[in-house]
Amino acid sequence: MKKILITGASGFIGSFIVEEALRQGMQVYAGMRNSSSKQYLTDDNIEFVMLNFADKASLQKQLSTYKFDYIVHAAGLTKAQKKEDFDTVNFRYTQNLVDALIEENCVPERFIFISSMAAHGPGDDDNTIAVKLSDAPHPDTLYGISKLKAEYYINALTHFPVITLRPTGVYGPREKDYFVFFKTISNGIEPYIGLQEQYLSFIYVKDLVDVVFKAIHSDITGKTYFVADGKSYTAREFAQITKRILHKKTIKLFVPLAIVKLIAILLETVNGWFGKVPTLNRDKYNVLKARNWLCDISGLEKDFGFKANYLLEDGVKEAIAWYKAEKWL
Repeated sequence: MKKILITGASGFIGSFIVEEALRQGMQVYAGMRNSSSKQYLTDDNIEFVMLNFADKASLQKQLSTYKFDYIVHAAGLTKAQKKEDFDTVNFRYTQNLVDALIEENCVPERFIFISSMAAHGPGDDDNTIAVKLSDAPHPDTLYGISKLKAEYYINALTHFPVITLRPTGVYGPREKDYFVFFKTISNGIEPYIGLQEQYLSFIYVKDLVDVVFKAIHSDITGKTYFVADGKSYTAREFAQITKRILHKKTIKLFVPLAIVKLIAILLETVNGWFGKVPTLNRDKYNVLKARNWLCDISGLEKDFGFKANYLLEDGVKEAIAWYKAEKWL
């Protein structure tokens, strides 16, 4: 039985990776913090490993004890009160994990690094050309910069069996940021950021998990892939799909970018007084103001034969059904 470690197992994406690993008959180790919730990790076959990424010596001891066959590094910080935390958690903790594996001679057969399209940054606002892996990265968020640093570090290593995945907007059951949009539509408001059309790409969480395991079972190493469903959507199409599924009529609300930026700064400041980070913050503003979040997935299609099982309407329908069943909506 293959042993797999999934870091960030208590998170939105991580919990779905755990479920699929169990379905595939793997011995699953959920890497997490003592404070992490086990709400979606209830299977008795899950073994929990409390990893201290800040302490490389501790990591070395744990990793040499278990000697995992596969590692999916999904742990990361998407928002932070202290800006330096992005670099600490997303880059330096990843560095500690990889160094500990190498120094203890327990490098797994496959290491899947869950990065983000944010590590590359958005495409040109003046056109709708999808960004390619050959394009020079230009992340415009602290989150994206920290992810790119981790990518550079891992991919510079020799004989380290890594595959880097850069998913675009990941949505589905349990996710909380897109849920805010669904909730807003449910309340009869259809919000738009800025006055220009925004072009978006998405990947349903189950399709992302499918890619993770295709990568695990492949012979490919040292490559990076954007992960999306292969379609281009506009913000208006996303809203129309959501309204149709929720059977809602809405009032369109167009908010100028300058106002959104001001709100983001105010929310970040006020929430910071209480040690919290709002969904809308300055890093998120940089994501929202970009007009082109399209990416090329031809490499994914070529190397793995990938075809999304869920296009946007299918995924939103399933996600909203879950939110309603769980009384979120």
